[in-house]
Amino acid sequence: MSESSAEAVVAAASAAGAAGNWRRATGIAGVAIGVVAAGAAAGVALERMTVGRGMRQKARLALDSAGPFGALRGTPGRAYADDGTELYYEVDDVEPEGGTAPRRRRLFGRKAPAPVTVVFSHGYCLNQDSWHFQRAALRGVVRTVHWDQRSHGRSGRGHAQIERDEPVTIDRLGRDLRTVIDAAVPEGPIVLVGHSMGGMTVMALAAQFPELVRDRVVAVALVGTSSGRLGEVNFGLPVAGVNAVRRVLPGVLKALGQQAELVERGRRATADLFAGVIKRYSFATRDVDPAIARFAERMIEGTPIDVVAEFYPAFTEHDKAEALAHFRDLPVLVLAGVRDLVTPSEHSEAIAGRLPDAELVLVPDAGHLVMLEHPEVVTDRLADLLTRAGAVPAGATVGGYGSSSTAQPG
Repeated sequence: MSESSAEAVVAAASAAGAAGNWRRATGIAGVAIGVVAAGAAAGVALERMTVGRGMRQKARLALDSAGPFGALRGTPGRAYADDGTELYYEVDDVEPEGGTAPRRRRLFGRKAPAPVTVVFSHGYCLNQDSWHFQRAALRGVVRTVHWDQRSHGRSGRGHAQIERDEPVTIDRLGRDLRTVIDAAVPEGPIVLVGHSMGGMTVMALAAQFPELVRDRVVAVALVGTSSGRLGEVNFGLPVAGVNAVRRVLPGVLKALGQQAELVERGRRATADLFAGVIKRYSFATRDVDPAIARFAERMIEGTPIDVVAEFYPAFTEHDKAEALAHFRDLPVLVLAGVRDLVTPSEHSEAIAGRLPDAELVLVPDAGHLVMLEHPEVVTDRLADLLTRAGAVPAGATVGGYGSSSTAQPG
């Protein structure tokens, strides 16, 4: 799940106000935006007093053109889900010493065992580029696969959703992950890494394909995610306010999903407000690099409102606590930001409670996009997990992962 549930009501208000025959939706969404945007309003107002609108627009354009984040690319591939949806993935292979292309060595006339592959699954309203720092650090160290969930990033729109109006479910995403694994990692051991909705996808894979976990998965990392009870999350809002949002948001999203062009115009018109809301629900530290914040905005802005609407109901129905038992005998990393307002760290603690041998890491001063906000912590713990799983030799050097902070070391 993501901060885009908050973003969605901002879009609801602006888009509904643009259409005269949407008066009722305007009133409903107006209440919702007043509640959800309250936490970001002070920061947005301060920015408006100190930075002109034209300057902010120029800054966004500069960051869009110059920001290196999300520029890493690998060998592209495509897999097709059981409903025909095209799922896009990329593979970063480890080149053999002295070679320019991946090769499989032979031992005594037989192929060596397939290398360990780390499969990264991203969250709601994001894409595979959200793992930018971890991908950069692991390049040349271990084989990795990064994929875009259906209707996100470079993957195709969900056929079942477009053609049959079938609701998105977390189980469906688990089957999609299996499809990508079959195409990109047909053999060899696997490490599964998932953030937010991606972590839920990993749980759904285990629930539906326990034999795959038993036979091939050697480690699991669950980052800023939840095994269920997401309907109880208050997003840092007063109880009365969040209950009001829950009552109106599914209906507003469904209606606005049918008016995508109108809503997208509204989103563009309220870009500054979006930026404040996204930053509040993505990060906890005040000194996050503006280029990182803008990088997150671009990913979220790239998710159409009809996709936001399709996926949102799946989270309240998500319950995969029992599936965690399939990871009990594996090295598991459970990591979350202490100040995550979207999937609160208590949900990670609950996951670790069902996996007593798991490593639980709670990152202070971190929000929902902890892998972007504190990449050094996430990459360090992930590298340790890979070492424990035998995916990376002990003593291997993991590459640089940069920093998301504008603060200079003392």
